[in-house]
Amino acid sequence: MRLKAFFKKVSGCIPFSDCRNVVFGFFSQTPFFVLKTGKNPQWNKSQCCVNIEENCYCSLVTQNRRKDGWLMGIYLNPGNNKFKRAVNSDIYVDKTGLIKYTNSIVDTLQSCVCVSRPRRFGKSMAADMLTAYYSKGCDSRELFSSLEIAKDENFEEHLNKYDTIFLNMQEFLSRSSNVKELLERVEGKVIRELKKQYPEVELYDENDLAETMQDIFAESECPFIVIIDEWDCIFREFKHDKAAQEIYLDFLRDLLKDKEYIYLAYMTGILPIKKYGTHSALNMFDEFSMIDPGPLAEYVGFTEKEVEALCQKYQMDINEIKNWYDGYSFEEVESVYSPKSVVSCMRLGKLGNYWNQTETFEALQIYIDMNFEGLRDDILSMIAGETVPVNTRSFTNDMTTFRTEDDVLTLLIHLGYLGYRYADKTVFIPNEEIRSEYVSAIAVSDWGEVSKALKNSADTLQAIWQGREEQVAEGIRQAHFETSHLQYNDENALSYTISLALYAARNFYTVHRELSGGKGFADIVYVPRKRFLDKPALVVELKWDKNAEGAIQQIKEKEYCRSLEEYKGNLLLVGINYDKKTQVHTCKIICAFLDIYVKASLKIQYRKEESI
Repeated sequence: MRLKAFFKKVSGCIPFSDCRNVVFGFFSQTPFFVLKTGKNPQWNKSQCCVNIEENCYCSLVTQNRRKDGWLMGIYLNPGNNKFKRAVNSDIYVDKTGLIKYTNSIVDTLQSCVCVSRPRRFGKSMAADMLTAYYSKGCDSRELFSSLEIAKDENFEEHLNKYDTIFLNMQEFLSRSSNVKELLERVEGKVIRELKKQYPEVELYDENDLAETMQDIFAESECPFIVIIDEWDCIFREFKHDKAAQEIYLDFLRDLLKDKEYIYLAYMTGILPIKKYGTHSALNMFDEFSMIDPGPLAEYVGFTEKEVEALCQKYQMDINEIKNWYDGYSFEEVESVYSPKSVVSCMRLGKLGNYWNQTETFEALQIYIDMNFEGLRDDILSMIAGETVPVNTRSFTNDMTTFRTEDDVLTLLIHLGYLGYRYADKTVFIPNEEIRSEYVSAIAVSDWGEVSKALKNSADTLQAIWQGREEQVAEGIRQAHFETSHLQYNDENALSYTISLALYAARNFYTVHRELSGGKGFADIVYVPRKRFLDKPALVVELKWDKNAEGAIQQIKEKEYCRSLEEYKGNLLLVGINYDKKTQVHTCKIICAFLDIYVKASLKIQYRKEESI
């Protein structure tokens, strides 16, 4: 059959030019035809037709193609629909500046990057964004045209120029019963699409993904970009199967390490790369984690500037949002917010705990209930607002190997349950949303009287408002805890107990410890939030082996109420004493009205000179 005759049988054919000299293609209105002529076809009409007669086959390809003939696959060269969906959402915060960094490391010795973040911190969206930018399977120029990266002078140099392989390992894991089956599925799926895109390449081993990519690169000189989402799901699912974990790491190392065909490898997950003593694993990767995100810090979550813009648009109070969802702090970016929670809060117009929509507090409870000396005490200290020193270097980057309390705390950093200050190597609970997860976990755990105190915290706060001094003292007694490193023998330790007993106050107040005012520092001051100005402000003074009445007198004499600048309204003075000999807490509450005319002038009207 002559080529001309073949054309006549295919209505509406449009020829396209391909960079490889062994394939002719024609677009019809629906199917796509590929004609393979031979390894060295002659480009004159006669010889080409002879080759077609002798060697050709016609294969029907159902995948979509770009106008230049590149297949848009599921794993090889995916389209940009997932990222387009994100951009078209009600709230989209532009993080395409990340692409400027990845462009800077393409085809360099730093081209392997592993980015670890907690759940709900935009890992998958970043992976979808990079796929949409690099994949040959789509034309994303218009999609990115209004975004930050489009302003970069190198924007078009890498745009949709690479064979891009996108793998969501969680997807493969959900269809596999073990790691071996998972890897076979990965290789089989990707190789099938590679063979469709490069049918003319002779493959040495059609079952080996690394060799297949090497063969294709050797003939086509088309490099690959590999993007792997949820790379660490194996370590979360097969926590105790060390052999399976090593098989998986060896697969990734064989696929990515020192490979000429890899121009960029970007992996993202919750955990950093697993450490094995002498096992080299994936040491070619630069790692950016919640401990040290390096130059990618501003892409971990939402920045202060980004959240301020959202608050202005959705008419939300930035101070309230900050209290609930801020707190992750890095050297490069001082303030980072939890993105999923911020978006949910803006869309629904309501402050609340959105963290538990994707993970229950039981996930946290498993770790804080572990039997390590000092762990519970440090958790309670952090709930009270303190920071705790931590050594992150011994952590082996898995969810089962815990040698010390430090390993547990380090995992909680990666899971987003703790913030980390790199400068002084300390951890802390970042915000009220996360703090409420700790309280929920402790309340159902066997932490003795502390669990009961947290459950009864709202009742203790109500007792203060109503002047029920004995009930307040009992609530404080329940929260009383002794530790090996912080003995309950001074006012500082007593303040931790008060913070736990009045944990529920954080829902209504901004809490200040050692707040400067008048002639000294008030131990604890609770200032009502804007939404709760009907609640009285609280000035709490603590005493050790003295008396509660003396605490009230000190508040008055040293004029601690001057710390409440710009506040006008009801005020409760709360004096608390602990008698070491009798081990009894006592409480005294005085009701007052605070009126500040100017900063230099203070007027306090005491309604009663005794407790309410």
